[in-house]
Amino acid sequence: MPTLTINGTEITVNDGMTVLQACEQAGIEIPRFCYHERLSIAGSCRMCLVEMERSPKLIASCAMPVADGMVIHTNNERISEARKNVMELLLLNHPLDCPVCDQGGECDLQDQAVAYGKCNGRNMDGRRIVKDKNIGPLVKTVMTRCIQCTRCIRFMDEIAGSPELAGVHRGEHLEITPFFEGPLKSNLSGNLVDVCPVGALTNAQYAFQARPWELSHTPSVDIMDAVGSNIHLDTRSGEILRITPRLNEAVNEEWLSDKGRYIVDALKHQRLDRPWIRKDGKLQSSTWDEALQALVQKLKEIAPYKQAAIAGDLIDAESAYSMRILLDKLGVPHRDCRQDGAKIDIHHPVSWRFNSSIEGIEEADCILLIGTNPAWEAPVLNARIRKRYLKGDLTIGADADLTYKKDYLGDNISLIKDIALGQHEFSEKLKQAQKPMIILGQAPLQRDDGEAILYWVRRAVTDSAILKEGWNGYNMLHTAAGRVGALEAGFVPSEGGKDVRAILESAKNKEIELVWLLGSDEVNTEALTDSFVIYIGHHGDKGAACADIILPAAAWHEKSSLYVNTEGRTQMTFAATAPLGDAKEDWAIYRVISEKLNMVLPWNNLDELRAHMAEYSPIFSHIDDLISAEWSDFGREGDLSHDTLKPYMENYYMSDMISRNSPTMAVATKEIMKKEEA
Repeated sequence: MPTLTINGTEITVNDGMTVLQACEQAGIEIPRFCYHERLSIAGSCRMCLVEMERSPKLIASCAMPVADGMVIHTNNERISEARKNVMELLLLNHPLDCPVCDQGGECDLQDQAVAYGKCNGRNMDGRRIVKDKNIGPLVKTVMTRCIQCTRCIRFMDEIAGSPELAGVHRGEHLEITPFFEGPLKSNLSGNLVDVCPVGALTNAQYAFQARPWELSHTPSVDIMDAVGSNIHLDTRSGEILRITPRLNEAVNEEWLSDKGRYIVDALKHQRLDRPWIRKDGKLQSSTWDEALQALVQKLKEIAPYKQAAIAGDLIDAESAYSMRILLDKLGVPHRDCRQDGAKIDIHHPVSWRFNSSIEGIEEADCILLIGTNPAWEAPVLNARIRKRYLKGDLTIGADADLTYKKDYLGDNISLIKDIALGQHEFSEKLKQAQKPMIILGQAPLQRDDGEAILYWVRRAVTDSAILKEGWNGYNMLHTAAGRVGALEAGFVPSEGGKDVRAILESAKNKEIELVWLLGSDEVNTEALTDSFVIYIGHHGDKGAACADIILPAAAWHEKSSLYVNTEGRTQMTFAATAPLGDAKEDWAIYRVISEKLNMVLPWNNLDELRAHMAEYSPIFSHIDDLISAEWSDFGREGDLSHDTLKPYMENYYMSDMISRNSPTMAVATKEIMKKEEA
């Protein structure tokens, strides 16, 4: 470990660190534009210049590795003058349109111009004008502001794995441009807004909406996939204006998927803000008292074994747990949270968790992806796989078009049995690896042979040394933010109960007469034509359209709630705005219904509810922590079909009730999906 002297103070740092990192460790701020902790070093902006004794020139601290005995000065007259000159050159062609720039107030160029720049410039010539580039409907470009730091190029190349940007020309004529005009294909392109240190790349949806100092920042969790990316909900006057990523090294680092960032405009579109009752074949607005009275009357008329409940993909854990307890009191055994029909083994938590953890991906040396395309189903997690891939010595087997090289193993699921029995060449790679990993997607579990697939994947885990002391390489990648929490809350068929497929079939045959849809919009609603449907949710989507009674619920950004991500990490959201109109929190709705039925749920507030949940499953009491699940056998032995695997998602941008109601996602579908199909 080298020891160097910085501003007269000796400091010992780790091998491989740069002078800039050493200065940061010593608590000394070094200005920079091109340097970013998660990107490769460019050394192009020269703002990080420092003086190193015995060096004839100032050095770029971001690109200089530390060495034993170095003597560094970071704050003297020579350095100050150099920084002023660099800043003057950077501002030479900058338009200085801060009053109309969306980056104003959180702009690195603004901050460093004040701290390190001159109060006047010597340029008497006109500033150059650069044509704005078309890179899609999500990111707005004002390329005259660009300072050519190349962060955007490096992000697309290294993190997103979609090299679509480059620099053309040289010197003062240098421009950042896409290879082909048109939308960027990456599902992480919105992060360009965060990595850009100036206002050259900004959030197109947020343009001219507000200034940073006007916003209140509420910590929350992204529910557009099951990764559980940490986010900030930025609000003004009770309205969410933008969503930005929040740092969490264990989950999303500092990245956010495009869908999670840009569904803001859906939060006020097609919302349910009052109860509705179907009368004479038409939905008519109602009051809470009238709707609850009609609901209770219907529940009393229909026998419990002729009732059923289906939970949607975005349901929070409190809603799933409180509704399950209510169903238990009613004596309703038919309920399910797997609205896509996935044959997840409901008895063994280890079977439905991402046991290696998302951080554990960086330790893996062999990964087998089964029936999943993480670039669509979990873009942030896919970036973590790419991060590990770039370090080298990683073997990946997959059947999807991903952002890294892989061994294409085919789209016939029957090869899982061959791998489990050691009859496939990839079996040997798994056995030889120190920390092998299997990631099972949701698409295979929707098939009729889903339980057999789960069995043979489990056999592959146990027979290929994927499970060993200190390492559980079996992982299930979920796509629904509320699925794991609902499974942990026990929202699955009780003894003698039907799963979602049987519920729909029974409803079609008129054996089930009443169905609760708890934010469930992905089921086949045509099967519910002859059933009485109670819909509890926040958007007027497919489920609400077929309902006989609609009870408006608060959306995830309007309440404090628990979500459990794909790895079994419980995280908490907080209310950024008040519920819309007459909408109420789900658990409170079930509590009121239980009172009307004289089956009062044993809690009066959210804290008491969470205490009951913690008693049922300790996972709900360990916020932000992981609790490992005990290994057990799961799945059911059987033959595998030779049918080819079908993709789980057909449209990344519109996959749930929120994103389907987003105008921005509709435009992205029209422009970006068409480009990919072409």
